[in-house]
Amino acid sequence: MKIYAIRHSSVNVKSGICYGQTDVDVAESFYDEQKRLLQEIKQESFDAVFSSPLLRCRKLAESLFPNKKIHFDPRLKELNFGDWEMLYWDEIYAQPEGKTWMDNYQTLPTKNGESYPKMVARVSACVNEIKKLNAGNIAIVAHAGVIRILKSVIENVPISQLFENFKPAYASVTVFEIDKHE
Repeated sequence: MKIYAIRHSSVNVKSGICYGQTDVDVAESFYDEQKRLLQEIKQESFDAVFSSPLLRCRKLAESLFPNKKIHFDPRLKELNFGDWEMLYWDEIYAQPEGKTWMDNYQTLPTKNGESYPKMVARVSACVNEIKKLNAGNIAIVAHAGVIRILKSVIENVPISQLFENFKPAYASVTVFEIDKHE
């Protein structure tokens, strides 16, 4: 089984803003990015398509797979940053609890939000269900954080290594292979 993890296209948000689960819209570059992605995946056929229900993923999934049933799964949402949603990362880091979280993001929850362990659990549960499908190729339209967790879960890579070494670009495809018998 192959999972094609497709990161959503660029968003209509200023650079440096934390938007997590805020339902932001896509940027003006959407159609150019979508066309490039269509070219990249046009040779593949997909047995199932999953997507985060957030607008930036939903729009891309619906445009890439107009004739497929898309399973919109809330477990594929980005991290819930709670009170920090739509703040500049510099503002978050300037707060004592923001700096503490950034130094301990692997264990602590965001302010009135979610922890990575909770996010890992929900994404892992979704992946475990997908593994049970009798499928060849699966498309998942999601967020950078979700794709990092997919890499961690599928390839047994510690999350700590993924934030510096693995940065899925907007409108990019990362392919993972899963042994269905795992």
